Amino acid sequence: MAEVLALDARARDGAPELVVEPAEDVRAHGGLHNLGIIGVAFPRFREGRGYSSARILREMGFAGDLRAVGDVTVDQLVFLKRAGFSSVAPDRPIDPEAARAALARWRVFYQRGADGSAAAFDVRHGHAKG
Repeated sequence: MAEVLALDARARDGAPELVVEPAEDVRAHGGLHNLGIIGVAFPRFREGRGYSSARILREMGFAGDLRAVGDVTVDQLVFLKRAGFSSVAPDRPIDPEAARAALARWRVFYQRGADGSAAAFDVRHGHAKG
């Protein structure tokens, strides 16, 4: 199994109880709230459907470890975290220092994300801390 890199405090040790493939509709799976770790497969770097799966799972209330599994790189970490992923299990190791730098680069975004980060509008108008 690939080494797991935590993106937030929901990350857990262990293997996913379910791995969702890109063509699967996560809404078709029942009982997901009972799982501790759900993996979302990224078989190729260009495959982006996993971002939608993550967002849908978080909107459905899944609060466990949501793990991106496969061909993910340091360049994707911010986007994965914003979509709701809490950990990654990349095919190729990601340097932890490069990951920390990538995740710390931006504090405010124009859009709201599934990670709870502040939106620029809210920060600008005093509705959130940036």
